Amino acid sequence: MKKIAKTIVLTALLAFAANVNAQPVKIAVSQFVEHPALNAVLKGFKDDLAENAVEVEYKEYNAHGNMGTASQIATQIASDAPDMIVAIATPNAQACAKAYDKAPQLAHTPMLFTAITDPLAAGLVKDYKHPGPNITGVSNQMPMDKHLDMLRRFLPGLKKLGVMYNAGEVNSVSNVKRLKAAAIERDITIIDAPVTNSADVYQAAQSLVGKVDAVYVPTDNTVVSSLEAVVKVCERTKLPLFSADTDSVERGAIAAMGFDYYLHGKQTGAMARKILAGTSPAALPVEFQKDLTFHINPKAAERMGLVIDQAILDSADTLH
Repeated sequence: MKKIAKTIVLTALLAFAANVNAQPVKIAVSQFVEHPALNAVLKGFKDDLAENAVEVEYKEYNAHGNMGTASQIATQIASDAPDMIVAIATPNAQACAKAYDKAPQLAHTPMLFTAITDPLAAGLVKDYKHPGPNITGVSNQMPMDKHLDMLRRFLPGLKKLGVMYNAGEVNSVSNVKRLKAAAIERDITIIDAPVTNSADVYQAAQSLVGKVDAVYVPTDNTVVSSLEAVVKVCERTKLPLFSADTDSVERGAIAAMGFDYYLHGKQTGAMARKILAGTSPAALPVEFQKDLTFHINPKAAERMGLVIDQAILDSADTLH
């Protein structure tokens, strides 16, 4: 009878463990703003976990480009104490990281950031190889020298380049700093057109008219979310517009050399699976996406008065 009782207890325990394991993983997603690149990151992340049979219960938040809202979202996520936090874009990642200081219930909760230009400058990690106890992720840091070389292919005589970005976003400030360093080596002058929110984007674009040879939009969430306003100004004034965000090419920029953000999300999903399998975030160095794709929109170039050589068109990975 004792053996039977032990067997029953063991069977019950195994059944309980199986039931626990069958429970979906609770993942809180904090995204800074709606735009195609960040949306593609989230889709890639979800698809990777789904394709690998990871059952997930998502709770998604969007700050709609508002820094204050990003902090409120972080507070709510800390209160929920999910199994994992995924932060898409720098402001939301910073807000979630700060929540750890005041939320002891997050002591063992891993957080993955994604679509972050400079996680070190943003204070998210202590070191790329040894990120810290809870937080790691995937960076979308761009090689600015390659971007300027791309622009020079279209405009060999480029001397003055207007750059639109949110001066309050650490990732954008980091991008522009590196862009200016690369520009000095190429005798290109960078003209800043900073914004504080999406409502400033049209006026900032207008301020560059007559002052620059072209406009460049880095991976700035605020400007990219309102890209149509920039396109409108550039088409009307025949001012060539380029971007670091490949999704912006379909929306009206002439060209971009950037990452596939869907694959960026899948790369983040692969890191999430390692953590869910038992690997500590501290043992996962920050990852970088290296492969760039070259996108061109010939019709956008025509609307902005730019003639593109056939050799450049032939070298594109995607024509829109």
